[in-house]
Amino acid sequence: MGYGQKFTEEIRDDWGGKPYEDIMASVDHVAALPYADSDRMAAAGGSYGGYMIDWMLGHTQRFKVLVSHAGVYDLRSMFGATEELWFPIWEFNGTPWDNPESYAKWSPSNFVKDFHTPTLVIGGELDFRVPYTQSLQLFTALQLQKVPSKLLEYPDEGHWILKPQNSVLWYNTFLEWIGEWTKTPSASSTGH
Repeated sequence: MGYGQKFTEEIRDDWGGKPYEDIMASVDHVAALPYADSDRMAAAGGSYGGYMIDWMLGHTQRFKVLVSHAGVYDLRSMFGATEELWFPIWEFNGTPWDNPESYAKWSPSNFVKDFHTPTLVIGGELDFRVPYTQSLQLFTALQLQKVPSKLLEYPDEGHWILKPQNSVLWYNTFLEWIGEWTKTPSASSTGH
């Protein structure tokens, strides 16, 4: 679809609309490549990318596994806790009480009944942009829906995981989770 300032303005108040369509068109393209295994795709994202993973949870089952890092799960509760108030006010044309329809329409929390994909949820308790309670709410919803899920919460990190040992844990956990859900059956388990 696009990129740049023009695209940014075109997708205002359309978080799960055109951006999601753009991503899924890219997924379709990649899945059709001869060397891609469309049955073992994974998706991961952080910040807005984490929001998109949370959105995907309720809108597609194309992926075997997902990873949501510092993703916005519930727009209304996020609004009341973020240090970046200018952004949701601009993005969603006002506050949740001025424009509740928009906050409801684009909130992944309103699609929990459609969550099925195994998901690793990651957050930092010192994150003031997307408060870690967004990760906790997502993880709780996944658990109550009996979706295979894991929570990796850092008490000493913010929006991004920056401390060396924490970063090692982040990458190891990320790779193990993706590997667990995308591995191919071994030859011995298939009888070959």
